[in-house]
Amino acid sequence: MVSLALFQPEIPANTGTLMRLSACLSVPVHVIGPTGFSMDDRALRRAGMDYRDKALTHVHVDFDAFCTANAWTAPRLILMTTRATMPYTDFSFQKSDMIVMGRETSGAPDWLHERADARLTIPMAESARSLNMAVSAALVIGEALRQTNDFPQTKPQTAELDQSGTGSHHP
Repeated sequence: MVSLALFQPEIPANTGTLMRLSACLSVPVHVIGPTGFSMDDRALRRAGMDYRDKALTHVHVDFDAFCTANAWTAPRLILMTTRATMPYTDFSFQKSDMIVMGRETSGAPDWLHERADARLTIPMAESARSLNMAVSAALVIGEALRQTNDFPQTKPQTAELDQSGTGSHHP
């Protein structure tokens, strides 16, 4: 399954939102420290809502610990960056890819750019500077899951009218 790595995130609400994405789409998320907040931060809890406990979250003290923890899988590191020229929509994702998001304010350091197996960007209007990190990650994760046919399988919902005439959903 495609995974997401957040390199030294600084904004707890973004991380919480992506933990919720992790829970909803069964995508592992790796938080690579040091972070700009405590993992018990109130904003992180608020953004993650009750999904935090369902998220597939792995917290790593630093990049070396992240590499050690993932050494057995040796995933391709796919770095999202405004410094890339290849759009993520032109890239062929694999199920074992690790999509890496840099810091919200400064992106990824040069050494991480060099370490990445691919560097991708999100095409945007010329006058636009950047998207929110959580929005960017969701776009790319969605495309990677689509390409690899790895969205979670759900039971179809059917709508029926209940006694009051309002709709209710049943699996």
